[in-house]
Formats: sequence, C-alpha cells, structure tokens
Amino acid sequence: MQSALESALLQLESAVAVLGIDEGLHQLLATPRRSLEVAVPLRRDDGSLEVLQGYRVQHNLSRGPAKGGIRFHPHTDLNEVRALAMWMTWKCALIGIPYGGAKGGVAVDPRALSRNELERVTRRYASEIIPIIGPEKDIPAPDVGTDEQTMAWIMDTYSMHSGYTVTGVVTGKPVSIGGSQGRGGATSRGVMYACFSALREAGVDHREVTIAVQGFGKVGGLAAQYLHDAGCTVVAVSDVGGAIYNGDGLDPAALLKHLRSGADTVVGYPGTDSISNAELLELDVDVLVPAALEGVIHEGNAANVKARFVVEGANGPTTPDGDKVLEDKGVVVVPDILANSGGVAVSYFEWVQDLQAYFWSEDEVNDRLKVLMERAYDDVSALATAKGLSLRTAAQVIGVGRVAEAHRTRGLYP
Repeated sequence: MQSALESALLQLESAVAVLGIDEGLHQLLATPRRSLEVAVPLRRDDGSLEVLQGYRVQHNLSRGPAKGGIRFHPHTDLNEVRALAMWMTWKCALIGIPYGGAKGGVAVDPRALSRNELERVTRRYASEIIPIIGPEKDIPAPDVGTDEQTMAWIMDTYSMHSGYTVTGVVTGKPVSIGGSQGRGGATSRGVMYACFSALREAGVDHREVTIAVQGFGKVGGLAAQYLHDAGCTVVAVSDVGGAIYNGDGLDPAALLKHLRSGADTVVGYPGTDSISNAELLELDVDVLVPAALEGVIHEGNAANVKARFVVEGANGPTTPDGDKVLEDKGVVVVPDILANSGGVAVSYFEWVQDLQAYFWSEDEVNDRLKVLMERAYDDVSALATAKGLSLRTAAQVIGVGRVAEAHRTRGLYP
C-alpha cells in the first residue's frame, strides 16, 4: 500500500503536469524547507527514563509563516510528517489563507501516559522546537492525540522562554488564554459544509442521505453530530475498538456522551450491531466520511466502496491507487485539502484575533468559515468542470499553482 509520502508526491506530480511546471520548481515544491528531528527524554512517574523521537517539518514558507498540527501517535515518523506538512501547504493556499504548511509529532501513545507524563513530554518537545516556532515563523495546532490542553502547555513553555505571554504561538488553545470561539468543532463543521456543497451540486437533499463515519474521534465525532443535527441519517460510526451500525440511524450526541462518561469504545452501545472497520467502509450508504488516519481506502478495497460521495475528514485517507478506482466508479471524492480545511481556517481566525487582541463571537467565526469553505468548493468545482478534472486534482492544481506563483514572484535568494 502506498505510504502517505508516496501519495503526497504522486498528487503533486499530477498537479505539476496540469500546470506545466518545470522540473526545478517541481523539486522545490516537493522538498521540505526544514526538517527537524529531536530527542524527547521523558522521566516516567516511576522514575525511569525513556527517550522518544520528535519531529517538526516546515514544508513551505513562500506565502507566510508555517502552519500545522502536532500529533502524538506511536507510528509517527519523519516521512509521515513530511507528507502531512506538504498537504498543509496546498490546503492553506487552496482556501486562501497566508500560511505555508508544517507538521510535527512525537512517536508516542498518549493513552499510555499519565497526565503528568503527557505534560512533561509536551513541554520538553516544545522546548526542543522553540528555535523554529513563533507567531511570525511557525504556529502549531492540535492534531491526532493532542488537544487544547497540549496547546496551552506549549504556549506556556514558549512564553516562559520569551519572558512574556505570547498567545499567538499556537492555535486551538482554550478560550481562557486566547483561543477562538468555534475552533474546537471547526474541522468537523468544515466537513459538513464541504459535504453539503457536493450534495447541493449533485441535486441531492442532504436530509435524505445516509452517512457512515469512519473514525469517531475529534473530527469524526463532531462531524457526525453536526450532520445528524442538520437532518442527515448517520447509520454507522467506528473507533479503535471497531464499528457499530443501525440502519434507522444513530444519535451521535448520545454516543459522544457515552464515551465521555468513561466508555473505551462505541462498540457495544445499546441498540446497535457490531461490524468491523473494513465493513463500515463498504456499507451501502450515500456518503462515507473517512475521518481517522491515512491510507484506509486503497487499491485493495476501493472497488468495494458503495458510497456515492466520499468526504475526506482525515488527511490522506485515500491512496492514489484507490483514488483512481473510485474515479472510475464515478464516486465523487471531496479531497482532504478541501473537506477538512475548516480547522486551519479557524486557526487562522484565532491567530488574527490574537495578534489584534480583539475577539469575535462564535456566530461570526462560523459565518466566516461557511463563506470561506463554500467559496473554496466553488473554485475547485469550477476548475474541475472547465478542465475535466477530478475534484482532488482541481484542488491540488489550485493549491500548488498559488504556491508556485508565490515562488516565481518572490524569486530565488541569493
């Protein structure tokens, strides 16, 4: 199966071919500006010492400071982070915000750490990447395995080194220390807006569709709830423990409450049938929302996907080989750099609010997000129609093209 980095590079090649970009600029766009690998020593609660690996990659800085999440996951490695940083570059350019792409992570399972151990890992990792982050240089945000508390610890660590409070160094932090209203559910809300744009273009009433959400976590959980509240029928969701199905529809809000009350998994929830994650991806539904990790739809299972629409809540959930199969089947794929861009959009809004020390209401944030997402979808759809491209290739062409234009305009130093 293709790795995340292989997928990202193949997608870049497709956009480069459409744009007619020369090989030199292609290589510049394919190569990260900076890649930092750091040791993250952790003193465990029992006094033992463990050394973890941490990463921060800044893929491109031509359109502004770097922007991208930090993930804590046991399988995080440098190549995965490079791919995610590249996707962030195209995502920021596509939706028209003045950032380049970055990503970071620590190879650790946060569920295996105590709260104190998690704080020590976060602060030590933050101290190691301090030389390359900052409000004008690189602004981290939450990702898989991290949350607003993680961002609070990073902000505090950076501020202690600076000697004063620097709220704009991270986004996705608590509102009490400079976070934005509406940031917590922004990626999920953006998935809903992208989904509705695709359905509307196809002449489908969103209140008449069935939906399966693979990955009932930070993005997928709230996406399922927002879609349900808007009138869609969510029939299946999954997490690390497996998947559940109810053909009459699930109540995502009740499921989220169930998990917050201490349940380890959605599996076993009353009134549902247990199915596998693989079975969820192949359910006969109108919309499939893959909202977990990379590469879950691939050449080996794409032919079995029955959904008419795939709306990518995760980064890179479909490999290029799987993408080709879906395209040949006539499946409409709303690509990740469009569908899940709500998070970085509201991160941008948070950064702007921090720099101005002037904050907006949640309604203002949500309204601005809706306008931005719908405009980006319309741009992608218009190009796809005009050039006979898939939505993914059209999105890549817009994002890559805008970054390439920034390179040409700025020139090469020295």
